[in-house]
Amino acid sequence: MPQMAPMYWLYLFFFFMTVLLLFLMVNYFIKPFSCLNLYHRPTTTNFKSWKL
Repeated sequence: MPQMAPMYWLYLFFFFMTVLLLFLMVNYFIKPFSCLNLYHRPTTTNFKSWKL
């Protein structure tokens, strides 16, 4: 029935908004890339392996 098509679009719109909100909340609260620090060294030295 063509009269029911706006109802289906409304359900799809709410589903999309819910998934988008869930995705943004998970990325905001979990922050997966803040823990990835590959270049962190606990001891800092001033040693340089090159010379001019």
